[in-house]
Amino acid sequence: MRTRILLLGLYADGPGLDWVREVVEGVVAAHSARIVAVNVRRTGPDPESTPAELYDHLADQWAIEHPGQHGGARELVELQVRLRCSLRTWHRLRAAVLLGLCPPDPEPHVCRVPWSAG
Repeated sequence: MRTRILLLGLYADGPGLDWVREVVEGVVAAHSARIVAVNVRRTGPDPESTPAELYDHLADQWAIEHPGQHGGARELVELQVRLRCSLRTWHRLRAAVLLGLCPPDPEPHVCRVPWSAG
């Protein structure tokens, strides 16, 4: 087994980020993988290659889905989860996390936290 990375861009506030982490932790536990480390990268003083540069479309998505509403404490962040698992398990785990973040629905809907998977 190797260390693999699950990378998610998010436009989230504190409770939204906590919810995403809970989704990830639940899926990892269900797939018998192990989390080695979790890092949250926020926008820093250098705008090059920061979450703001990479995931600014998520703030736009939120604004379109919530017209006239302010994003509040939401910010663009990158969640990096280092996992110890096989490649096959990583693929299953990634798919399950994405389904957990935005379950399939026959009707158009708004995801709780806008996200992008890397």
